[in-house]
Amino acid sequence: MMADNYQLDSGKIYFSEDYLTLETGEGPVTLRIGEWLNTDPVRIHKMIMREKVLQVDQIEVFNPLISKLRRADLSYYKKIMGLKVMIDFPGFSSEIAAKIPYDTDPVGFYKWWRKNKHENVVYLSPAYQYKLFQKVAQIEPKIILKKDLEFLKAF
Repeated sequence: MMADNYQLDSGKIYFSEDYLTLETGEGPVTLRIGEWLNTDPVRIHKMIMREKVLQVDQIEVFNPLISKLRRADLSYYKKIMGLKVMIDFPGFSSEIAAKIPYDTDPVGFYKWWRKNKHENVVYLSPAYQYKLFQKVAQIEPKIILKKDLEFLKAF
């Protein structure tokens, strides 16, 4: 930890070797961006994506950040990845983005996601759940669960 104060510069693009001082429970802490990715990846991600106050190099900082998020906080990772998360889906020889079967085979995706209890693997926002349930109710209404029909009626 360094004594120097490296305040956030929202106009700067940060690389892994650049220093940044952030306020923590123990007071201000200065670390390299690469160290912050290990120390508090969720906070760094929120600063980049939600608060839009931190700009980082895509290859050197952002890509490693996503893999660190997966290990640091799996539920946060699933939420931010949504349909971009890679899954093992029947009929495909390797992992694919969940968006592919969601878009091309909504009934098959619904059966895999809901009936095979994979809700914990792919996070679907209420809007994406609504679109999925609506498609399934139109294509194959007999398979949709009662709770999902109730969800549709609530909108």
